Amino acid sequence: MSTKEFVDSKIKNGKVVVWSKSYCPYCKKAKDALFSLLPKDAVDVEELDQRSDGDEIQDYLQQLTGGRSVPRVFIGGKFIGGGDDTVRMKKSGELQAKLADVGAMAA
Repeated sequence: MSTKEFVDSKIKNGKVVVWSKSYCPYCKKAKDALFSLLPKDAVDVEELDQRSDGDEIQDYLQQLTGGRSVPRVFIGGKFIGGGDDTVRMKKSGELQAKLADVGAMAA
């Protein structure tokens, strides 16, 4: 499976996917916001610093989203933003609505 196929498959098939780095504070903010609403096994977290193809994945995510920085958070196959975006959406209730829309959590 190519890097592109791997990323496309994760995004298409996962309700909630976070492309992350284990040491990144913005990634932690996004994951904490999601984990406060969902069980950990409901969020597909890919730690790019722990993968040999992490740089290739970031390059492809840049093509998809216009940005190479992490986190890159996808809900229902759609890019919703990074760490600050995810926290802001949680505070406004938008994150909960998006998660409910894709069946990741009860409405």
